[in-house]
Order: sequence, then C-alpha cells, then structure tokens
Amino acid sequence: MTRKLLFVVTILLVASFSLLAADLTGKWVAEQPGRDGGPPRQTTFVFKADGAKLTGTMTGGGRGGAAPVGIEISDGKIDGDKVSFTVKRETPNGAMETKYNGTVSGDELKLKFTMMDQEREITAKRSKT
Repeated sequence: MTRKLLFVVTILLVASFSLLAADLTGKWVAEQPGRDGGPPRQTTFVFKADGAKLTGTMTGGGRGGAAPVGIEISDGKIDGDKVSFTVKRETPNGAMETKYNGTVSGDELKLKFTMMDQEREITAKRSKT
C-alpha cells in the first residue's frame, strides 16, 4: 500500500511541476530600434511549449530588402519562468550561434543574448494575432 501511495504522489508531483512551466506557446514579437535611425526592426518568435521543452522558430527582418527567413530554435528549455534556447544560422562569414536566456511574466518575455561580443536585451510581447 505504501509503495502505491508513493508512486501516486510522485506522479502528481511530476505533473504539477510541468504545469508550473510558463506557457510560451504562440507568437511573440520584439521590436528593436533601427540602425542609424532607420525604421525599427521586428523579430518574431513562434514557440511551442511541451512541458519543459521549447521548440519553434525565430524570424527577423531580411537585410538588403531580402524576405525574412524563419530559423529553427534548438536546445529550448523552460524552467518555471526561465527560458533558454539557441539559434544557429549560416551567414556569408560562416556559422553563427546565438544563445538566448530570459524570463517570462504574463504576456512579456525579456531576453538577453550576445551578438558580436556585445550583450543585448529585447522584450517580446505575446501577439494577439
């Protein structure tokens, strides 16, 4: 009897921890100031949360008039309100990997990442569309 009770309690604890993970599923949009006073640049994240696992894509404005390209995220994790994932892309200068870490609070996602040896922050908001 004690084993069965312990098993049930363990299952309930595991289920409750997965429910505590932030629900990031959906579309999130961040806007950054444009370069040299240009128009703002948008970055769109489309996430799918499955317990502590996070998958999805990131789409940023194309350069030189090119159409934006969706890039898959990898190593996505959710731990309570903490979020982390990696974006890997090929550039004319070779492969580039960017690691994102942040926190989610309601409909706001604050992310930090390092690009070209400079730490940057963006805030994405859950899209209503």
